[in-house]
Amino acid sequence: MNMEEVRAEFPVLEQLAYLNAGSIGPLAKRTAGAMAARLAAELEGGRGAIAQFLDVIEIRGRVRAALAATIHAPAEHVALTNSTSDGCALVLAGLGLGAGDEIVTTDVEHFGLLGPLGVSEARVRVANVRDRPAAEAFDVIRAEVGPRTRLLALSHIAWTTGHVLPVRELKEETGLPILVDGAQSVGAVPVRVEGFDFYTVSGQKWLCGPDAVGALYVADPEVLRIARPSYFAQDGFEADGSFTAREGTLRFDSGWIAPASLLGLEAALSGLPDWRFERAREMAALCRERLAARFDMVTEPDQATLVSWRAEGDAAEACVRAWEQGVVIRDLPGLGWLRASCGYWTSEGDIERLLSALA
Repeated sequence: MNMEEVRAEFPVLEQLAYLNAGSIGPLAKRTAGAMAARLAAELEGGRGAIAQFLDVIEIRGRVRAALAATIHAPAEHVALTNSTSDGCALVLAGLGLGAGDEIVTTDVEHFGLLGPLGVSEARVRVANVRDRPAAEAFDVIRAEVGPRTRLLALSHIAWTTGHVLPVRELKEETGLPILVDGAQSVGAVPVRVEGFDFYTVSGQKWLCGPDAVGALYVADPEVLRIARPSYFAQDGFEADGSFTAREGTLRFDSGWIAPASLLGLEAALSGLPDWRFERAREMAALCRERLAARFDMVTEPDQATLVSWRAEGDAAEACVRAWEQGVVIRDLPGLGWLRASCGYWTSEGDIERLLSALA
């Protein structure tokens, strides 16, 4: 599949310079087609027959395997979730950390991770990396680790600065359990989860899947209790609520996910080009280079696929003006920053449209 064929799969690119996969990715024809076909079948044939339920179980298995392959993990170590936020909450609730425990995180985390941290009984220590060079992140985060640290909870790629955090180096240095928020990494950069304890996946961002689909990798299911059981967590239950947990990480599956959404995600994963990471990296580098000639950049060179810069004037208004000119970016609330997301579908023309919209 060449670039022309890829862009033809995304009808939105005929109208817009779509630079916001960091929030939600564009939908491809194959994705929407798979979803529409399932909804049409349910419209005509209903949704409650045993054959249809068994079909859903098979679909869940296929999608689980496809997501596992994306992050190079065994399928039995991958739970289906609704989002990265869902995965973070499952882990924090399941670890059951107490008042004497500490968790180390940073000041560039999304609320999808911060929210579960905030309701944990553990003390949260925050490493202030946002306004520091990317090269200093390791030392700053490492300095917050102490004898009571029980978990590192970090994004692989910061949703604000676009910087790659040294999650693997910190895991190897400290030996501590680590929860990695993969919202801005899976689908954007190559990811191998071996060596991590918990790693979350967002299906609707860089993988360009439907809303409310995701995954959670768990290296050792036995270290995590089932704090939020869904129907799919059990292989049999009693009237008093006791149940037999499913094997492995499958016991952490979220509840019902619409079959149309699962099939849409399966279709999205089936059409990813082999050259996607190299192309996205090249476009991000070009985007940053062109913006740096005119704006005060936040994102340093040689990071990932998010590019952030300081807006001239009100960031939210600049975002609206860009949209009115056919360019989709986002503002980062409270920071006065703008952010562009560069995917494998991004063209040089998209970046030129961005620059013109910001003029």
